[in-house]
Amino acid sequence: MPIATPEVYAEMLDRAKAGKFAYPAINVTSSQTLNAALRGFAEAESDGIIQISTGGAEFLGGQYNKDMVTGAVALAEYAHIIAEKYDVTVALHTDHCPKGKLDGYVRPLLEISAERVKAGRNPLFQSHMWDGSAETLADNLAIGQELLAKAAEAKIILEVEITPTGGEEDGVSHEINDELYTTVDDAIRTAEALGLGEKGRYLLAASFGNVHGVYKPGNVVLRPELLKDLQEGVGAKYGKTAGSQPFDFVFHGGSGSTEQEIATALENGVVKMNLDTDTQYAFTRPVADHMFRHYDGVLKVDGEVGVKSQYDPRTWGKSAEAGMAKRVSEACANLRSTGTKLK
Repeated sequence: MPIATPEVYAEMLDRAKAGKFAYPAINVTSSQTLNAALRGFAEAESDGIIQISTGGAEFLGGQYNKDMVTGAVALAEYAHIIAEKYDVTVALHTDHCPKGKLDGYVRPLLEISAERVKAGRNPLFQSHMWDGSAETLADNLAIGQELLAKAAEAKIILEVEITPTGGEEDGVSHEINDELYTTVDDAIRTAEALGLGEKGRYLLAASFGNVHGVYKPGNVVLRPELLKDLQEGVGAKYGKTAGSQPFDFVFHGGSGSTEQEIATALENGVVKMNLDTDTQYAFTRPVADHMFRHYDGVLKVDGEVGVKSQYDPRTWGKSAEAGMAKRVSEACANLRSTGTKLK
């Protein structure tokens, strides 16, 4: 059962929460990067999450018509087959989807999974993300209520982003400023609108200074201890026992984070951490190395014929897969998921 059923996905998240670890959520854009992510999880003996953004899905759909749903469905179906060969369990997720792309991405994918469930099958994806961070919180949560109800019917977990993450991700961008911190009031309003599980399970991407993309230390001030305030504030409002953690948090914009920042986030309820920038570089770096070292072989320089074995995509593609797989395994170690796979 390499692709998690709804019940197993819930179990994975529960185990992460109880064990104070998180699953790396790896963005993929091709069969090659999918295999690299699966290999990295398998080598770390960790379960994990594979995710496709709107831009990734558009790329997967081909540059002729750039259809996001076609791209996402095609790779998901491929994953259901290829993942059988890996001794780990993974969940399939769609990453950042803003309001303007819901009708062309998340809503059709929810309908596909709903039809599968009606037919007695499991959903195609295990979770979808609604990124309403560019909307007012009221509009964000209103759309979240609609999507959560549809997701619950399709046995899917919804991820919501209630306040901005800095930087840029597939066309959604926010400035790096003091607005990148979710307040207790934001969290309480979220619980009031979406419930705490009784209306359907959801993951919460709260902001504690997170920024997408690449940044140098000191440019971003992360405050993962803020997540504890959100848990306690909502817990007190709803009469939860001391130390309880009502939310399953997601860590966005984690590239360049320190080990201590990650550890603090894990202690405060983070069960999923997105990785894209770092794994993109880990995939591309070996390719660049190969091209520079075999320049005369990969190009037909000065009328020569080149060296077929050196420009064969399989040659440099194997190095790319190995480089990305290694980075995925490192992420498992950083997030304490190494060796935690379901038996």
